[in-house]
Amino acid sequence: MQRDAHHAFAKVPQVTLLFWLAKIIATTLGETAGDAVTMSMNLGYLVGTAIFAVFFLVTAGAQVAAQRFHPALFWTVIIATTTVGTTLADFCDRSLGIGYAGGASILFVLLMGSLLWWRASLGSVSVNRIDSRKAELFYWATILFSQTLGTALGDWFADPDTGLGLGYEGSALVFGAALAVIAALYLWTKVSRTALFWAAFILTRPLGATVGDFLDKPVADGGLALSRYSASAWLVAAIVAYVLLVPQKAERLAVGRER
Repeated sequence: MQRDAHHAFAKVPQVTLLFWLAKIIATTLGETAGDAVTMSMNLGYLVGTAIFAVFFLVTAGAQVAAQRFHPALFWTVIIATTTVGTTLADFCDRSLGIGYAGGASILFVLLMGSLLWWRASLGSVSVNRIDSRKAELFYWATILFSQTLGTALGDWFADPDTGLGLGYEGSALVFGAALAVIAALYLWTKVSRTALFWAAFILTRPLGATVGDFLDKPVADGGLALSRYSASAWLVAAIVAYVLLVPQKAERLAVGRER
């Protein structure tokens, strides 16, 4: 029997250092763009969540329907998950009054539930096992939960009034240090690569969230008070440059289909 070359690669990019840098930029964009819509435009968290939820559903639907890896489409969906994750977390934490700890706890349970259901259904949650539409749906649902959880964690650690009060810089250092530990485990141990991937994926979100808040929050609150619109525009430009200038290969599937 012959291996089908069309199915030799997943529709997600290989995980490299540049992938993680782009992920942090995208998550920072999610914070500034989400705040631009909900705060600067005064649309509120519920309306902002509805807008970005539609954006996510449309782009994720296009991604799942695509026949091969398209870098621009993939990163557009990532940005969609970060923006809807930002506004949804803010809506739960602030508008519903759950609080950062409560919101983060609920989202953590949802994320773990998604991963456990995915593993029970398909036997693996590895990114090089995304070889079916069902696996893709699990992948994007898990990413959405992780992005929303990351927003709640970032706010919880940074907020001086209702959170842990570490500030934006302090929180960024904490999450950056945690990512450094994960990198060390990847380089010098045999800890599960799949577990390390998802741990890093979750932690890059609060890092991006705290950096985004640092850029656009008032100076009195520990931020730089930059315009959310201009910060978002520069971050979009960085992502576009990454997609256009950096060659990206699709993740190779661990087991190819046969025909």
